[in-house]
Amino acid sequence: MISLKNLNLQNGSFELNDLCATISTGSYGILMGRTGCGKTTILEAICGLRPLVSGGAIQLYDRDVTCLKPAERGIGYVPQDSALFETMSIFENVAFALRLRKWSNADIEKRVQELAGLMAIAPLLDRKPFGLSGGEAKRVALARALAASPGVLCLDEPLSALDEETHTEICDLLAELHREIDVTILHITHSSSEAKRLGEILLRLEDGKLIEETLVDE
Repeated sequence: MISLKNLNLQNGSFELNDLCATISTGSYGILMGRTGCGKTTILEAICGLRPLVSGGAIQLYDRDVTCLKPAERGIGYVPQDSALFETMSIFENVAFALRLRKWSNADIEKRVQELAGLMAIAPLLDRKPFGLSGGEAKRVALARALAASPGVLCLDEPLSALDEETHTEICDLLAELHREIDVTILHITHSSSEAKRLGEILLRLEDGKLIEETLVDE
């Protein structure tokens, strides 16, 4: 579950006030709104990458994480540009969060191989990120975000800048992950088709307010 209670956020001169929303446990949430309205600011606040201005609370799975560091929140995060570590192999990119948590080498190997199979990136593990296609980079970023089995997965426009075929492949992969993995997802997009294909709950950011809608297949 993701619960936002009266959040106040600021990005430069831009402000968002008294934001409230709830995405139930295991649901696929979609966050939409015009360019520059503050969607990424909200996602960064949930992940602990942007402080609240004053008051408000962020709860994940009935746990108040408002004052916790990003690594303590149990969130996997995929930024819009994937942000892979260029000097590390794909294996080490995926293993990054596990090494921070001091997993054993054997457990890291097992988990990375498991995710590599799930994401179809096993042939890439010894490579560096340079030269990866857009779809390959997204698969690696998703594997890295899921490595420590987070309860929440935050995705900032994960399907942007992909060709039509790759867009469909990654969209199908996200739908499969939602079915197979016990995780609550919040996904930023400008695409109504993505929202209808993947989402169950829509949060629409309009005039600085979050409006909740239920997405139901017709």
